[in-house]
Amino acid sequence: MTELYVAGLHIYPVKGLHGLSPSTVMVNPWGLEGDRRWMVVDPHGRFLTQRTCRAMALVTPVPTAEGLMLTMTHMRPLPVCFPGQSAALLTVTVWKDQVQARDAGDMAAAWLEEALGQPCRLVWIHRPELARIRQLGEDAQPVSFADGYPLLLANTASLADLNTRLPEGQAVPMTRFRANIIISGPLPWAEDGWRRVAIGKGVVARVVAPCSRCVVTTVDQNTAEVPNPKEPLATLSAFRRTQSGVMFAQNAVVEKSGLVSVGDSVSVLEEGPSNLLAMQGRK
Repeated sequence: MTELYVAGLHIYPVKGLHGLSPSTVMVNPWGLEGDRRWMVVDPHGRFLTQRTCRAMALVTPVPTAEGLMLTMTHMRPLPVCFPGQSAALLTVTVWKDQVQARDAGDMAAAWLEEALGQPCRLVWIHRPELARIRQLGEDAQPVSFADGYPLLLANTASLADLNTRLPEGQAVPMTRFRANIIISGPLPWAEDGWRRVAIGKGVVARVVAPCSRCVVTTVDQNTAEVPNPKEPLATLSAFRRTQSGVMFAQNAVVEKSGLVSVGDSVSVLEEGPSNLLAMQGRK
């Protein structure tokens, strides 16, 4: 059997903004270290995403010892400090969840408003282990500002299979799917049957459910342009559609924390029937 291994790691320090690709990262119960601890919200406290603001893909947030450095072409970089205890505590919304987060101040808000072309604020989860607890499967799990789960796992073989089905010249990169841990293996869609996986020397993740995809997959993460507004969703929908949406990659929770590096081996500890086929009502 061909060994599985970590082909890539991705964090998104600010939800919805450009991602980074570290070679090594700590896996915490609420997700990868530095992943989605910050979020951009509208004046009502609701999260902004590339679904409605594609320019977010052009802003790169770089973690620093003091907080973040916000960068965007043709704009002066802005250092942002972690909000202190005196910072305003705001109630913000991620889908149906309301979360308490600290406001990052007027300078960050003004910079992002200019970059994105709309009023907004930047907020930070200061206690990710407590701020947002979600019932995921049988257990309550801490989650950062990710859509719903601490981790998103993707399989390079599945992307390769998808790209063979797309119209000629319209292959998409893995960055369109904004996953956290990219696993290289020989079999496309094998991840549908994974139940628990060991990654590196100690991390264990439990796969919970396929990930429903949206129009963000049509956005080029380097240019914020939409080369084809129908793809890859139209092609995926032909064979990956369920009552809950069009699926690519797998949501997971963290059973054991630890360091993970690109190149680490991955072992499937438990397997089961395809969770995609189960959602489609097929055996």
